[in-house]
Amino acid sequence: MSHEPRLKTKYREEVREKLQEKFGYKSSMQIPELKKICINQGVGLASQDKKLAENALTEMTRIAGQKAVPTKAKKSVSNFKLRDGMTIGAKVTLRRERMYEFLDRLISIALPRVRDFRGINDKSFDGRGNYSMGIQEQIIFPELSLDDVSKITGYDITFVTTADTDAEALALLKELGLPFKNQNN
Repeated sequence: MSHEPRLKTKYREEVREKLQEKFGYKSSMQIPELKKICINQGVGLASQDKKLAENALTEMTRIAGQKAVPTKAKKSVSNFKLRDGMTIGAKVTLRRERMYEFLDRLISIALPRVRDFRGINDKSFDGRGNYSMGIQEQIIFPELSLDDVSKITGYDITFVTTADTDAEALALLKELGLPFKNQNN
């Protein structure tokens, strides 16, 4: 018997019904779902120190549970001592079970570890139902030990949904458990 992530079960059993009631979809295929989560990290000083780019790849692989891919420079920029093809960051795209497992860890373990956390901003939607957020320190993830981290950097996390509007995507992500800031504050 295979394991199904907790949030995937929650989506199937609870979230779909709530979204159906709220937006009144005629077909079950119209109900928005989370397609993928993209995690990005740029390493600015990687042009001077190649070890930073390697560390970024290993850290992201640990956090995501999937091998991270290096991002390469597309152009040479002499002012930044950057050559075409140099590794300048890391990225990973999570889908299916790994996506739900990462989202669960992000919501229940990592975000509460952020200093002075009051919720994530609900203004970072792109107009097509996708949400992006930034994390300033990668040390909030329990997979990383503070001793192993050589330089504290941040991540960009993008949630790609099938929602047509930002309101639908916001409702979906709220139901999945993302802690958005209260509008009343």
